[in-house]
Amino acid sequence: MSNDKTKKIQPAKEAVTEAPYEVIYFAKKHRISNEDARDIIEKHGANRKEADKAGRRISV
Repeated sequence: MSNDKTKKIQPAKEAVTEAPYEVIYFAKKHRISNEDARDIIEKHGANRKEADKAGRRISV
């Protein structure tokens, strides 16, 4: 097996980070209600960084 560093592609990881969260997973992660999680995901869409910030603000 060659060690060609130019062919390192991870499309599966990129696709996951660009997709919005699943409501139940997000609600469990931040220990918030499904309704709050759904609202956050609708507001922030695929921007996981901002969605996580909003989830942390609500869970406190």
